[in-house]
Amino acid sequence: MLGPGVNALTIVVCALVGCFIIRGIPERFEELIKKAIGLAIIYVGLKGALDNQRVLLLIMSMVGGAILGEFINIHALMNRFGAWAEARFRMKGGAFSKGFVSASILFCTGSMAIVGSMQSGLMGNHETLFAKSILDGSISVIFGASMGIGVVFSALPVFIYQGGISLAAGAIKEYLSPDIIREMSAVGSLLVAAIGCNFLGVKEIRVANLIPAIFIPWIYIGLAG
Repeated sequence: MLGPGVNALTIVVCALVGCFIIRGIPERFEELIKKAIGLAIIYVGLKGALDNQRVLLLIMSMVGGAILGEFINIHALMNRFGAWAEARFRMKGGAFSKGFVSASILFCTGSMAIVGSMQSGLMGNHETLFAKSILDGSISVIFGASMGIGVVFSALPVFIYQGGISLAAGAIKEYLSPDIIREMSAVGSLLVAAIGCNFLGVKEIRVANLIPAIFIPWIYIGLAG
């Protein structure tokens, strides 16, 4: 759990720096920085998605994940938690929910989160998650400055998600192949690109409701095998 723990702690510290030290940057800078980050996120996401070698499986995963995620309505559940936290800490304006949901999805759905957590659990190799911590920390500073304290709380789902994958990896080792990991990572990377589109101000995509798509390649390839 060292890798997931370091990643979560880095997000907390860097987001707090953004919230209380850098917060208050002029709106025009904030807007342009968001657009720049959005473009970079789209690039990173598409680059990872291009590792996919089963295009039809990726399409099936996205469609199936959308149906399942919309049925469960993960997006609403995360927003509900954000609204609860806003009320609990007596904050207003919906900024907490926006920061919490946006940061949680971004930090959880990338290929580095999946692969790094598996490496951490299977081999005790935390290097990928340490590298991810640097990237997440840099983004957390900007997010914290522009979206507030909700970004700090995104460390909780990051720790649970990556820690869960890390702990489960040892138990399901025999059911994971390089093919499965590659396709799961490709789908996750495509979701990261969708988050980038949201930052550019395109019609919002409820990316949280697409999260189940990440696990469909594992089910499909496992059954086909």
